[in-house]
Amino acid sequence: MVRFGKVCLLAWFVFFLLPVRHMQAQGQKKVLFLGNSYTQVNNLPAMVTSIAESMGDTMAYGSNTPGGCTFEMHCGNNSMRLICEGGWDVVVMQEQSQLPAFPIELVEAMVYPFARQLVDSVAAFNPDAEPMFFMTWGRKNGDTEFGSDYPMMSTYEGMDSLLYARYMAMAEQNNASVCPVGRVWHYLRDHYGEIELYQPDGSHPSMAGSYAAACAFYTLFFGRDPDSIAYDAGLGMSTARNIRTAVHAVVFDSLWQWQKPVPNGICDDYRLAEVSVFPNPAVEEAFLSLPKGMTAEVALIGMDGRRWWCQAEVNSSDRIRLAGLPQGLYFLRVATKNGMVVKKIVKR
Repeated sequence: MVRFGKVCLLAWFVFFLLPVRHMQAQGQKKVLFLGNSYTQVNNLPAMVTSIAESMGDTMAYGSNTPGGCTFEMHCGNNSMRLICEGGWDVVVMQEQSQLPAFPIELVEAMVYPFARQLVDSVAAFNPDAEPMFFMTWGRKNGDTEFGSDYPMMSTYEGMDSLLYARYMAMAEQNNASVCPVGRVWHYLRDHYGEIELYQPDGSHPSMAGSYAAACAFYTLFFGRDPDSIAYDAGLGMSTARNIRTAVHAVVFDSLWQWQKPVPNGICDDYRLAEVSVFPNPAVEEAFLSLPKGMTAEVALIGMDGRRWWCQAEVNSSDRIRLAGLPQGLYFLRVATKNGMVVKKIVKR
């Protein structure tokens, strides 16, 4: 009987576990893209689909991307019908390119309420879906339309930094993910300035710009290393490889920062669920508690990706020093050899 039981167990492993592992290797996603011309130009959703197919994955998509469309407009147009259809795995939301960079009082009135309305609708009709904001980029030479009224928008760096801050705020306020396309473009401008990301208008994406966005979305959707992507969108081997290098550095190396909650595949150690931080919010210090016998690398990271504190081997509990740090939200990353969990800490 014991021998028979082992045979049955082996058969169960072969015929059940192996097919599951195969299915995980070939992912399937149904994605809804809500945006405007930044998403529509070069057919970004179709490009992500082509990348997925080249990697052996499957992505079906729907989209609503009228030119100049805002979150407020999406709350009253065909986007709501598409959301209510249900069945989406991811819903991508891209605001009009200038609005999130406006002064904060305008953003709080014209952007944030409608971002919340969209996310709430996604949750109501797609309870298992991942809401994801599409972080766009600063214009090539700043905003010539509103830059004179709002000086921060008059340069690329100023406008891009505002877009980054506002999209990160929307993700935090709504417990949503964010695809940091603007950060990928920033990396490319800094490290591969010969790659032209813009069309001649200095605003819309070139084919290279859309490819950078598509690789970033694919990496977040499927959690796979963009270095393995073979599809190059006709850009040529060298240019495509440099773009994928940027996506790896910005997106893949920090999936935990962009995806909320942390992707299931990262947390393979069940004991990570027992990790706790207290008090929270905290002023001068907080305390980290780990399960008995766990050894982890612990790092405190700001919203901008800056690492404020790190300790390689924590094996019971430790004091997280917050004195002197700016007030705001921080991420405490706890990583073991079998997985990782991220806890949020609010510094007051």
